[in-house]
Amino acid sequence: MMSYFNAFWVGGLICAIAQIIIDKTKLTPARILVLYVVIGAILGGLGIYKYIEQIGGAGATVPIMGFGNSLAKGVIKEIDKNGFIGIFTGGTTATAGGIAAAVFFGLLMALIFKPKEK
Repeated sequence: MMSYFNAFWVGGLICAIAQIIIDKTKLTPARILVLYVVIGAILGGLGIYKYIEQIGGAGATVPIMGFGNSLAKGVIKEIDKNGFIGIFTGGTTATAGGIAAAVFFGLLMALIFKPKEK
């Protein structure tokens, strides 16, 4: 039961910080998204994000910061395995499942629902 609570408050805190940034700055949601991916990658590269994952579980791995962390972990793993080329291949290799799922479900939703122009 405690793991559900921790996932809730960690994920909620990540989202609340993003909402505060939206409300208090002129940053667009797209820029905040990029900022969160970069922060996740930096924290993952420094080995700090693993502690956030230990506390928050899915509340830390599911938000976009978790994606940045996965990119960093993949790059580090591939550099250890393949050397310099791992810089270019590691992030994509580590996140291929998530990227493929996003493309597939995005296509599925586009086929099911009719988008409207604004």
